[in-house]
Amino acid sequence: MTQPLGVANSGPLAGTVVVDLSRALAGPHAAMMLGDLGARVIKVEAPGGGDDTRGWGPPFVGPEGRKESTYFLSANRNKESIVLDLKDPADHDVLLALIDRADVLVENFRTGVMDRLGLGTTTLAERNPRLVVLSLTGFGHDGPEGGRSGYDQIAQGEGGLMSLTGSGEHDMQKTGVPIADLLAGIHGALGVVAALNERHATGRGQVVRASLLSSIVGVHAFQGTRHTVTGEVPKPQGNHHPSIAPYGLFRCKGGAVQISVGSEGLWHRFCGEFGIDPALAGFATNPERVERREETIALVEAAFADLGAAELIPRLEAAGIPCGVVRTLEEVYASEQVRSQGLVIDVDHATLGHVELPGPPLRFFAAADAEETEITKRAHRAPPVYGADGDAIREWIANTAP
Repeated sequence: MTQPLGVANSGPLAGTVVVDLSRALAGPHAAMMLGDLGARVIKVEAPGGGDDTRGWGPPFVGPEGRKESTYFLSANRNKESIVLDLKDPADHDVLLALIDRADVLVENFRTGVMDRLGLGTTTLAERNPRLVVLSLTGFGHDGPEGGRSGYDQIAQGEGGLMSLTGSGEHDMQKTGVPIADLLAGIHGALGVVAALNERHATGRGQVVRASLLSSIVGVHAFQGTRHTVTGEVPKPQGNHHPSIAPYGLFRCKGGAVQISVGSEGLWHRFCGEFGIDPALAGFATNPERVERREETIALVEAAFADLGAAELIPRLEAAGIPCGVVRTLEEVYASEQVRSQGLVIDVDHATLGHVELPGPPLRFFAAADAEETEITKRAHRAPPVYGADGDAIREWIANTAP
């Protein structure tokens, strides 16, 4: 597709046009990732307020009558906004014109809604054979629960993640971010990139499907194989690893530190630094330490009892032990390391002015001989004000052939 007029995006997906029909978080996060990679993302919002997350708060920021939700800001950078009533024939025609010019369509309606809108997969493929459609649902588009509504915390519970998270069996917890939504968005964006790559060979698009449920089950990792291979049912174990010891959060003087002793070599280094016999009966191997986890924790915390985190971290690092502390988000976003990785970006918002936002996690480099030149996209578009780009998008449609 032709790069839209007036948009000078850079990145691996520059020249790609994405129509984002999604709302809330999973779909918008996927579309935002594509925008971070250089795609032009046109967010289609409903009349009467647009994306649900525009009303999710507090906190809200900005002048009275023009306040913005920080939740919306988190998932909609590098997008434009147009307001369309998909039940109105004229607006529906505008959407069809966008689809005709698009490379990707992102939607997270409940199963059957796209068909009722006249936008079923067969219809879309006939209109635009090169179109890649990303369809995100709560529990999958088919199967016995295919039409079930999906919300993040419900999916965390239904997908087993909450049964693994918390201090114990009677204290199951969700994660501190909507991880099911975010993972579905990440998996969806990966699927889109793969489908676009295959389109180079076939000339045709395809439908990519992911769900909150599949994204949670898909990251069970070693906890999943503990069950599928051995029949064990993992339980929450707080801030300590179920298969490695010592690995977790340990109290020290006035606070806590985290350490990861992931090999016997590291165990010997750790013991040498803190005066522990590495061959101590019952603690000499990782399986023994895992079996005696509480005693291992007590052993480590006894060694840390008179030392604060400021003293422990340098000693642990000098001994080669992976370690760290638990930081607040205030500390994280002030971190020179975080900023050096491009994880904080500056944008100029239409109503808020200059603001900082969390940045994309990926960086790109061009390798030339022994040197690397960073080619990561640096200029980012602020999340759009509701409907702000409608006129420009309509003008682009009028001046651009499918």
